[in-house]
Order: sequence, then C-alpha cells, then structure tokens
Amino acid sequence: MYKCKSAYSFLLALVCVFMLTACGNSHPSVPTDATSVDTIPTIYPDYTEVTVPCNIAPLNFMMADTAFTACVARITAADGSVQTYGEGTKVIIPQEEWEILKKASLGKVLKVEVFGQTEGKWLSYKPFNIRVAQDSIDPYVSYRLIQPSYGLYDKMNISQRNVTNFDETVIFNNKVSCNKVEGQCINCHSYQNYRTDNMLFHVRVTNGGTVIVHNGKVTKISNMKREGMISAGVYPAWHPTQSIIAFSTDQTHQWFHTSNVNKVEVFDDASDLVLYDVEKDQITTISADTTRMEVFPTWSPDGRYLYYCSADTYKPDSTNTGDYRLDYKSVHYNLYRRTFDLSTHEFGPEQLVYQADSLGRSVSLPRISPNGRFIAVAEGDYGYFNIWHHEADIRLLDLQGECVVPSQEMNSPMDAESYPSFSSNGRWIMCASRRDDGNFSRIYFAYFDGKKAHKVFLLPQADPEYNTLRLFSYNRPEFMVEPVKVTLEEFAEVVGKEEK
Repeated sequence: MYKCKSAYSFLLALVCVFMLTACGNSHPSVPTDATSVDTIPTIYPDYTEVTVPCNIAPLNFMMADTAFTACVARITAADGSVQTYGEGTKVIIPQEEWEILKKASLGKVLKVEVFGQTEGKWLSYKPFNIRVAQDSIDPYVSYRLIQPSYGLYDKMNISQRNVTNFDETVIFNNKVSCNKVEGQCINCHSYQNYRTDNMLFHVRVTNGGTVIVHNGKVTKISNMKREGMISAGVYPAWHPTQSIIAFSTDQTHQWFHTSNVNKVEVFDDASDLVLYDVEKDQITTISADTTRMEVFPTWSPDGRYLYYCSADTYKPDSTNTGDYRLDYKSVHYNLYRRTFDLSTHEFGPEQLVYQADSLGRSVSLPRISPNGRFIAVAEGDYGYFNIWHHEADIRLLDLQGECVVPSQEMNSPMDAESYPSFSSNGRWIMCASRRDDGNFSRIYFAYFDGKKAHKVFLLPQADPEYNTLRLFSYNRPEFMVEPVKVTLEEFAEVVGKEEK
C-alpha cells in the first residue's frame, strides 16, 4: 500500500510539473531585446486586419517564412486585458481564452503584436487588428473533400464542420456503401433554407441515385431521368418553403488544355431546367430551349423568383465552328430569372438580370442574399466552371441599385474564387478559393456590411498548418444553421440497398 501511494504521489508530481511547463509554454514572455520592424508580420493564415464573427473558432496562425524558429504573439483585448501565446513558430489560442478575448472586444478590435525569431535574433513587427463583429456566423458549414484527381474519385467525403470550434464529422463518404472496382462519386449536397431536415446529395456510378432527406426521412431516387430529359437532375436548388427542387439537367464533359494556364475545362453540350416535386415524385419542365443552355438554378429567399445562368448553344456561324474544343472562349453565360407562382407552380417569362457577355465575362453559381437585394456570382472570362479558371472572381450585384458592389477584398489577383454563398443573416459571404497554392480550393469568409465585402479570412483550424497538409480540396461549401441529423450509417443503409 505504501509503495502504491508513493508511486501515485510521484506520478501526480510529474503531471503537475508537465502542466506547469505546458502553461508556461502557452503563455510565454515577450522578448525584451527585439528589434522593431516597420511592417506587419507575414503569417499563415493571413488574419491581419480582418473582420471576424463573434462566434468564430480561435484564429490560430504561424509564421509564413520558414526562416523563423520561434514566435510570440501578444494579444490585447479592447478592455485592456492581455494574453501571450507561442509554441515554436505557431500561435495556438485555447478555446476558453479565445472566448474571453472575443467577448471583451465585441464590436471592437483585438490588437495583435507578433515577435519572431530568426538567426538567433528577435524581431518586433507592427501590430495589426482583428475586428470582432457583433454579427454571428452560421455555426456549421459542409463541403465535399475531394482529391485533385480530375477524372478519378478514389476517396471523397461530404463533411460538416462546426466553425465555432474545430469539430468535424463525416456526413457521407464513398467507401461506406461501395467496395466495387468502378468506385462511387458523391456530389451536389444541398439544403432547404439552411436547415437539414430537407436535403439531398447525388451518388454516381455504384449504387447511383439522388439521396433525398424529406422531413427527416431518407430515400434514394435511383433514376430521376424521365422521358424527354437530357439527364437525371444535376445542379439542385431547394425551394425555401415548399417540397420542390429545381434542377438543371446536363450533358457535361471534361477535357484538358496543353498550353492554356487553365488546364481543366468542364462544359455542357446541352442543359435544361426542371422542377421536381418531392412528395409526388413528379418532374415538370421549366425550360427546354434547344438553342440555350441553362444551368445553376437558385431561388430568391421568398421563393417567388428562380434565378439561373444561360448561354447560347454552340452553333456554327461567322465567328465560330460550333465545336467547344475550338470555341470555348466564346461561350458566355448571363444571369436570368423567372417569376414563380407559389400556388400554381407556374413560371413567368425569362428576364435578363445581368448581361455579363457585354463585358466579355461569364457568370455562374448565383446566390441571393437573405434580404433578396444582393446577388453573389462567380465570374470568369468564359464558360461556367470557374473554379478551374485562374481569372475567376466573386462579383456582388445590387438588385435595387443596379450596380456592382465593391468586392475586390474577396478576390486574389492570380487564382480562382468560386462558389459564393451568403450566411443566413446575410452578413457573411463564403467562397472556395485556390489563392493559397493554385491547386487546392479552401474555404474563405468575408464580412459583408451591406455596402461592400471586407477582407477574406481562411476557415480556422486547430493547427494552422493543417490546411497545407490536408491534400484535399473543399468543394461546394454550404452554410447550415444546424448539423445533419441523419447518421452516416443510416445514409449507408439507404444508398447500399440493391435496386429492384
């Protein structure tokens, strides 16, 4: 008994020493012999002078230059309270302390001073601010994690992340119900009005179909293609209040450039719009004009307008050959809408909203702000798959002012920004960007004050190096006010059922 007590006391002492040491490392002293530098530090992710939600996870960062061997950050809240952090070249802020710092700076700024050590010398950089907005962000986002393998889909997940902390869970993956050689592709997850009791995603190839959650119940539509349709439903948009979904139906192809900086090209030969009634399992045609290609439907928040992108089909004339491989730069999508009668489900005539081709541009992926006033689109020089176009940017349009809203702070000069969406309160815009390395799309957020978009910031991670080590792209990021309630196992059971 005595030996046990002695051993216990010894272990307890070791634990106490470890905890004290860890505490000392997490709150290091600020170097007193640092040389002042008249620039702000280069950190990754770049959180300098950004505006963040009041409920965002800790903004952990690291020195971007590998020449540094250590760093210390001193963070001063608006109430004057101070904390210091530094673990090697990384700044890791405990969740509990981050919450206290944010609360003390709500509607104001956190002042951040960074000290970096290189070649045995400490440098003291100019401080920068992080503004803590009083506006919250939707607590969840979901995305497809996909390898940059172009034509292959060896491994992919649809995952959800709690952005108020670092919890991530898998909604569905392409291994849980498929062990066949041909594999399985999963894509196009979509929700009704930011909630998850009504949602869907597609499964392609093995056990293919559209998986629909309606009022919490899971079903799979194995073949949504009906007579006269180009394909089964592709790009979806849930109506905000009714059990109906607008889909584009597409003949989609992919090929590669050999000399163009945009190496991958995804395009349609034909595309139409259809409306699917979930309760009746019934499809009606919205538009099937063979001279036009319509894609990326999205509803206005009141459900009274359907927006979409449309371009002329490839037809030989004096300026082109009718072959996309030769004429791809001539394809420009404009933004249109149709009125929708909530009682009869009838659509009105087409209305031009934004004529991008007059500017030599092409739009895709429109999303409407919750107040119905603003539209965010991805805009490139041609085509509609802008995530592969280096010149692609996010463009904000004001339906009332008929003008372009400043959004340059969202865009990088050399790489693609795509797939924009508004948070449920309209104060945050999310997009997928390849700005970090040109290869992997990652999630960025920007504060939107109703007049302009502010500087973007990267989705925070527990380890700031995690995004550079995770060799997957974040595809189709979607805001959610709640997590998906259906379990991975429940989805797998429905997807894996043998077709009759």
